[in-house]
Amino acid sequence: MTRGAPGRHDPSADAPGTRDGHANATDACAGGGVVAVDCNGADLGPAEVAAGAALAAREGARTILFGPAGELRAALQGEGGDAIEIVDAPVSIAKSVDPASAARAHPDASIVQAARTVAEGRAQALVCAGGTGAALAAGLFNIKRARGIHRPALALPLPVPDRPVTLLDVGANAQARDEHLEQFAFMGAALARTVLGIERVRVGLLSNGEEAERGSPLVVETHARLAALDRASGPGDADGAAFEFVGNVEGGDVVSGVADVIVTDGFTGNVALKLMEGVSQTMLKAIRDAAMSSTRAKLGGTLLAPALRGFRDEIDPEAQGGAYLLGLRRLGVVPHGGFSRRGFARAILRARRGAQGDLIGRTHAALAQAGALRGAPLSASSASLPSNDA
Repeated sequence: MTRGAPGRHDPSADAPGTRDGHANATDACAGGGVVAVDCNGADLGPAEVAAGAALAAREGARTILFGPAGELRAALQGEGGDAIEIVDAPVSIAKSVDPASAARAHPDASIVQAARTVAEGRAQALVCAGGTGAALAAGLFNIKRARGIHRPALALPLPVPDRPVTLLDVGANAQARDEHLEQFAFMGAALARTVLGIERVRVGLLSNGEEAERGSPLVVETHARLAALDRASGPGDADGAAFEFVGNVEGGDVVSGVADVIVTDGFTGNVALKLMEGVSQTMLKAIRDAAMSSTRAKLGGTLLAPALRGFRDEIDPEAQGGAYLLGLRRLGVVPHGGFSRRGFARAILRARRGAQGDLIGRTHAALAQAGALRGAPLSASSASLPSNDA
C-alpha cells in the first residue's frame, strides 16, 4: 500500500490489490502492534529494509514503510500484501550533522513522518534504520518525552549466555549528568524486570576500576547517588528497592554476569558496544578461516559446524534486532544501520512485541512505583540531542 505526502494522492495507491492508505493504516492499528519504519539511512539502502519488513510480515507483523515508494515497491515485489503499507517519503535526514534542526526544517522527512504516525496513534512503535540523532529528534518533537523522564536512553540487552545483560545508554546521549545516569539505572532495571523477567535486578556502573573513587567525575558522582539509594532501601528490601547496586563494573565484566544492567553515558556505551561487535565479528572470521585452512581443519570444522552456528547466532547483533529507545511516550527500536534484511526483520518484530506487551507503559509504571520520575520533563532542545555519529 502506498501513500504520498499528506494531502497528496499517490497514483500508485490505486494499483491492483491495494486499498486507500489511510484506511489500511487504521485497520492495521485495530489489531495493535503496527510498526512505523523509516527505511532511509540504512547502509544497504531502503530496499533492504523493505525486504526485512517482508520477512517480518511472514511472522504476522504489520508495518508502514516510509521511503522512496518506487524502490520499496520494487523490493517487495508484491510480498506482504495488506500487512505492508508504503508512504512515499524520499527525503532523508539520517546523515544530518544537526538532527534537531533538520527535523524541524523537514517535516516531510521519512523519519519525521514515521514518528508523527506513531504520535497520531496510527502505529504503536517506531523503527529507524538511519541515524540515532534523527530518530531521537523526530521522537522528541513528535512522540514527545514521557512525563518525568530527564533524557531518553538507548537500552540494548546483550546476548550473554544464561542471563542477558542490558547496557544503557548506547548512543542517545553523548553527554549526560549524574541524575541522568541515576534515572537510566531505574529505566534499565524496569526493562530487565518487565521484559526479561529478572526479579532482583543487579545494576553496575561502567568505570575503569571497581573502587568507588575510580572513574571520571561523572562516574564518581553517579556512584555516590546509586550507593546512597542502595543503602536507603536496605538489604533484601525487594518492595522498596528497584534494584541492587553492585558498584563499579570494569569493561571486562560487561558480559561476565556480575550485573544485569550496566549504566553509562551514550558516548562510552556506544564505543563499548561497537568494540564488542567488532571483536565478535573478527573472532568469527578467524574461526572460519582456521576451519578452512587445511583438509584436516575442514573435517574438524564440519564436525563443529552445528555448535559454531549456534554460537554465531547467539552473539550475532542482528539476531537481537537493535536497541530499545526508552523515555518517549511510545516505543522506539533503533537497529544498526549496517544490518541486513534479517536484522531489520528482527527489529520490527522486537518493536511489535514491545508495543503489544505495553513495554513503555509497564516501564513507566515501574519507574513511578520506584519514585524515579523527576518532575516535569525538560523541553527538547538541540543541545540535548546527539549527532548522527553515534
